[in-house]
Amino acid sequence: MSDARDPGDPGDPLSPAARRLCDVMAAGFPGPGDPAALRAAAVPGPPGPALASVRDAVAAGVPVRIYDPAPGAAGRPLVVYLHGGGWVMCGLDTHDATCRKLAAASGAVLVSVGYRLAPEHPWPAARDDALGVLLWARAGAEALGCDPGRVVVAGDSSGGNLAAVTALRAPGQVAGQLLVYPPLDAAMDSASVTAYGRGYFHTAAHMAWYWEQYGGDPEHPHVSPLRAPAEGLSGLPRTLIVLADCDLLRDEGLAYARRLARAGVDCEVRLYPGVFHGFLGLPLPAGRAALAGAAAWLAATP
Repeated sequence: MSDARDPGDPGDPLSPAARRLCDVMAAGFPGPGDPAALRAAAVPGPPGPALASVRDAVAAGVPVRIYDPAPGAAGRPLVVYLHGGGWVMCGLDTHDATCRKLAAASGAVLVSVGYRLAPEHPWPAARDDALGVLLWARAGAEALGCDPGRVVVAGDSSGGNLAAVTALRAPGQVAGQLLVYPPLDAAMDSASVTAYGRGYFHTAAHMAWYWEQYGGDPEHPHVSPLRAPAEGLSGLPRTLIVLADCDLLRDEGLAYARRLARAGVDCEVRLYPGVFHGFLGLPLPAGRAALAGAAAWLAATP
C-alpha cells in the first residue's frame, strides 16, 4: 500500500511541491536489501555549474574529486566533503552537482571523498578513509590555494555521520563541521523516527538496514557520535547542522546540537520546515536556501 498523500492534503506537513517530489522519488527507489539495486537507482541529477578547475585525484589511497572555483587564489577555506547514501551507495558522480554548487557559491576549494562502501567494506573503512583524506588535505592546503587553518569537514546524511566522526577524531585539525541531516545514533529511538519513518522518502526500514550493512559497535562514538563522552565534545569546532523537519533523523541532529551547546561549542541549527531527508540542492525553495546558506557559512570560516 502506498504512503503517498494528495499534494493538497492540509494535514500533510510537507509543502505541496515537496510532497510531489517526495512521492516521485520514493516510487522509483528500491526497498532495502539489495545494494546493487540501490546503487543503480542512485543516479546523478542535473549538472551543476561549470568551474575553473575540476579534477580527479587520489588522496591517502582514496579517490577524490577536487573543485577549485578560482585557481591561483590563496588563503581560502578548504572543504573535505563526504557524500551521503547510507554508507552503501552514491559517490563522486552522484554528488558532483552539489559539490560544484557549494564550491562556486562559497569560493572554497572542495575535496569530495570517494570512500569505500559497505557491505563490501564495513566500518571502520569509510571512517578511516575520511580521516586519511582530511589529514592529506590539511597537509596540502597551501598547495591547493587554501589556509590550513581554514579546513572544514562536511557531509550529508551518512556523510554527515562521517564528518562528525572525523571532527571527533581530529581535535584541533578542523575549523568547522557542516553536518547535513546526519544519522548520529544507531539506536534509532527518537520520536522523529516514529513520526517520519514512513511516507517521507527516507524510511526507518532503509535506515536500519544501512546501519546493519555499515556495522561497528552501535555504542561506539565513532559509529554513533551522539554517544560521544562530554569531554570529547568540548574541543569541537564551530558547527552548522542543517535539518529537514519531516525527517526521521531530525531529533538526532537536534539532540547533538544540544550536547554541543552544553559543551561550549559554537553550534547553529537550521531546521527547514515542509521538506524531507535529502532536500539539499533539490529544486525546492528550501533546498536552494539551505545550499546557499551552507555556502555562506563555509565562506565565513575564520
